[in-house]
Amino acid sequence: MGGIAAIARGAGHRVSGSDRNVYPPMSTQLAALGIELTQGYGAEQLEPRPDVVVVGNVCSRGMPVIEALLESGIRYQSGPEWLAREVLADRWVLAVAGTHGKTTTAAMLAWILEHAGLSPGFLIGGIPGNFNLSARVGNAPFFVIEADEYDTAFFDKRAKFVHYRPRTLVLNNLEFDHADIYPDLASIERQFHHLVRTVPGSGRILVNGADANLARVLGMGCWSGVEHFARDTPHQTGDYPCWSARLVAGSDGSAFGVLLNGQPCGEVRWPLIGMHNVDNALAAIGAARHAGVPPEHACKALERFAGVRRRMELRGQAAGVNVYDDFAHHPTAIATTLEGLRRRVGRERIVAVLEPRSNTMRAGVHTDTLAESLGSADSVWLYAPADLGWDAAAALAPLGPRAHLARDFDSLLAGLTRDLHAGDHALLMSNGGFGGLHERLLAALGGSTVAR
Repeated sequence: MGGIAAIARGAGHRVSGSDRNVYPPMSTQLAALGIELTQGYGAEQLEPRPDVVVVGNVCSRGMPVIEALLESGIRYQSGPEWLAREVLADRWVLAVAGTHGKTTTAAMLAWILEHAGLSPGFLIGGIPGNFNLSARVGNAPFFVIEADEYDTAFFDKRAKFVHYRPRTLVLNNLEFDHADIYPDLASIERQFHHLVRTVPGSGRILVNGADANLARVLGMGCWSGVEHFARDTPHQTGDYPCWSARLVAGSDGSAFGVLLNGQPCGEVRWPLIGMHNVDNALAAIGAARHAGVPPEHACKALERFAGVRRRMELRGQAAGVNVYDDFAHHPTAIATTLEGLRRRVGRERIVAVLEPRSNTMRAGVHTDTLAESLGSADSVWLYAPADLGWDAAAALAPLGPRAHLARDFDSLLAGLTRDLHAGDHALLMSNGGFGGLHERLLAALGGSTVAR
C-alpha cells in the first residue's frame, strides 16, 4: 500500500493515508515523499472528503473508517484494482509470484531493465538498494510488480495478483502459507492457476522446474510459452527451455555461470549469497530476455545489484558482532537464509533470532518444521509472547540447549547481550519491525557502526 501511495503521488495526486504501527523502511519512504500518514482507523480519516479511497486488505468491516466510508458514498477501490485501472492497463506487466523470493527477484528484474536503459515502472514489497524506493510509475511500456497471492480487500477475496494481467510471469516456488486465508495447499494452487489463465498466448511464464507444486498448477492448463529455471538442471526439460547455473563445489552463490539449455550465456559475480538467490537470478534473467534484454547484459547488470533492504541486510557492527536483518518468516525461507550465511561465514558462530509474527506462524502451522529450519544456527532465540498460542518450548525441544525463549523484548535483548561475543553473527528474522530490536541490540553491545 505504501508503494501504491508513492505511485499515486508520482502521478500528481495529493495522497494521505492511515495505518497502525508503521515502521521503517516504508515509514521513512512515505515521509520523504511528503505523504501524510495518520495512525489508526478512525472515521475522521475521511476529512477532508477525498475523491477516492484505496482500501488495503488490512481493513475490515467494523473499523470506524470503513463503516463511515460505506455510509458516505465516497468512491472506493482496492489497491490492485486502482493500480490495474490507473497504471497497468497499457503496460507490459512483468509479474513475480511465489511463496519465497518475490521481492528480491522483482528487484533484480527491475534493475536489469533499468540498467538496459528501459526505465521501468515497478511496485516491490521492499526497498531495492539500486533505487532506494519501493515503487515508481516509470516509462512505458514495462512495469515490474511483485505479485502477491494474499486476498485483495474485504470486498474482494480474490488473490491480488489476478488483477495484474501480466505478459511475463515468474513463478518462483509454491508452498502452503497464508493459513488465515487458505485452508490447504490445493486452494493456493488454484489461485496460482487463475493467474496463469490471465497470461496471453504470446506471453511467457518462467517457472521453477524443480517445484512439483508448480508443475501441478501448469498441469491444470497452460496457454502461454513456458521456460524453466532450475540451477541443477543444465538441459532442456521436456518441451521447455531451461535456465541453469554452473557453480563450483562449496560455492556460497556469490559467483556462477548462467546457461540456457546447457549453453553458457553469461557469468554473475555479485555480493549476494545463497542458492535461493541463484534461482532468483535465473528467473530474472529469463524474464528480462522476454522483454528484450540479452542474457549477457542482464548478468552484467546483476553484478551491480545492491540487494533489498531487510534481505540479509547488515544493519551494523558492534563489539565485534555483526547484526543482520532479514524478512524470513517461513521455515523454508529461514533454512535457506541460514544456509547462505553459513556458507559465507564458515564455522563462525551464528545466533538466530526469530519473531513468529506472520498469521500462519502465529497459528502454529509450522511448529513441526521450525526446529529443523533453525538447525544450522549455533544458538537460537525465539520471541514467544504469552499470546503466541502454541508451545514454543516443545517446538524448539529438538534443538536442546541451543534453544532459548524470551517472553518480551526486554528479556530478549538482555539474553542476546549475554549470549553474543566478538566474531558472532546475529541474524534477526521477522516480517515486522521486531520492536526496534536491531538498533537496541547494537546500542546494548556498546555502540554501533551502521552499515547502510
